[in-house]
Amino acid sequence: MFRLTPVVKNLLLVNIVVLALDSLLLRGLLSDQFALYYIFSDYFQPYQFVTYMFLHGGIWHLFGNMLALFFFGPWLEQTWGPKRFLIFYMVTGVGAGVLYGMVQMVEMQMLYSDLQAYIANPDPDLFYSFINNNFSFYLDRYYNFYQAFSESPASADLIEKGKIYLNQLYELKANVPMVGASGAVFGILLAFGMLFPNAEIFLLFPPIPIKAKYLVTFYGLYEVYALFQQAPGDNVAHLAHIGGMIFAYFFVKGWKRSGSPF
Repeated sequence: MFRLTPVVKNLLLVNIVVLALDSLLLRGLLSDQFALYYIFSDYFQPYQFVTYMFLHGGIWHLFGNMLALFFFGPWLEQTWGPKRFLIFYMVTGVGAGVLYGMVQMVEMQMLYSDLQAYIANPDPDLFYSFINNNFSFYLDRYYNFYQAFSESPASADLIEKGKIYLNQLYELKANVPMVGASGAVFGILLAFGMLFPNAEIFLLFPPIPIKAKYLVTFYGLYEVYALFQQAPGDNVAHLAHIGGMIFAYFFVKGWKRSGSPF
């Protein structure tokens, strides 16, 4: 029967205490220092690949992650033992952060190339394309400027303002950090689905039972869909979720091949 296991209990406590300290006493100081920033950001530090896992963006972000850890984590810890479960949790979380950071580095380099293209040839259409392709949810904010720029494309003042605006957007994206245990939690979900595929989980919404293998498959497919759709205003790191599942898959497969007991 279910019981709260030692590592899961300590992870719950650490995550809750960190959020309480950061939001109530330190006013975001922990997040400023220990969230995971873009690798070439002035705020990046290597230890952030570990520390970002213990920070959250608010009570509901924390609740969602800790609820999944609370329900599924003890099954894996009882199956593997505390040491192996903790290794799994840390590696999937760090791995998700590393994968996210690598892909983000490629994306930021592409964004930087677009920025340099505008600086080399400050054209209204390049200005519009930069925002539409990368910050479409800001189109309304800059539309009046774009219209004025289109009417006076040779204006030195508007050209300079365009450079300032695009540099600000680039810096904004480069300095938005990632926080949360979602990478490790999605790793736990996948491992649970692999080890207990036919276990039935009763959902709250909708109130129906579903086998673990189908639930995990749905979550994985949804995350892939959300990653490529990336709706305006969606600030969820779907790639980190997928990264946690990828690392979990190879961990579980590797342990099975090695003949380790389950």
